[in-house]
Amino acid sequence: MRILTFIGLFCGMVLSSQVANAQMRGWELGGWAGVSNYFGDLNTNWRINRLHLAGGAGARYNMNDRLAFRLGANAGKISAYDSDSDNFFEQQRNLSFHSLVIDGTAQFEFNFLPYVHGSRDYFYSPYMFVGTTFFYFNPKADLDGETYNLREMGTEGQFRGEEYNTTQWALAYGIGFKVDLSYRWSVNVELSARKLFTDYIDDVHGVYADIRDIKAQRGDIAAALADRSGDPPIGVPGHQRGNGKNTDAYVFLGVGLNYYFGEIRCPSIQRQ
Repeated sequence: MRILTFIGLFCGMVLSSQVANAQMRGWELGGWAGVSNYFGDLNTNWRINRLHLAGGAGARYNMNDRLAFRLGANAGKISAYDSDSDNFFEQQRNLSFHSLVIDGTAQFEFNFLPYVHGSRDYFYSPYMFVGTTFFYFNPKADLDGETYNLREMGTEGQFRGEEYNTTQWALAYGIGFKVDLSYRWSVNVELSARKLFTDYIDDVHGVYADIRDIKAQRGDIAAALADRSGDPPIGVPGHQRGNGKNTDAYVFLGVGLNYYFGEIRCPSIQRQ
């Protein structure tokens, strides 16, 4: 519901916006650097204690002083550990993961204020954006000093050939603030979230499978990664392992620098 509310607000702001007299069209190119974080089955209380470096590059086309279209490519690392949680069940579950995420986005931006490069009056604006993302992930975990691809382990009893896809679609949305440094150069600060349609970015989704079946299909290491709760184990077949009702999410927070290639277009003079 929160993302639907955000999209509805975005559409409403676009439809009700007024375009200022000075028109601005043209491309910007730039990059950004910042941090990434994950929220999901292994981070249910919105911890931000495991931030990782992230960055990306993109191109923005300014349609006018209120609307822009942007293409971007981004990458960052995400991770989570049950050992960080205050929840007793999660501590006992004792799962963990880390993954590189790479995504490509296409999104529309709406400037809350008129924004025109080189203008003395319209040189800054907060903004919001909504778009779509195609992303790649590959959850891994460490065991006895070795790193293993969790998808290949079938930790929730997936049969071979029925593992989840590591490339998925998602919704991209967020807020930011942009300001000119000069006519050509500008900087923006942005918080960008991804609403995923998969619950497996952390390899945790539903219930525990029978460890004996996992061991028979995938081996001892797969069985050990499926249930890491110790002695006595809590991985009873059919009991909760994750919360499949809520999908996962990840966010980027970064500062970007952009170069503007366009020109300011003055409004045409209309004769009375």
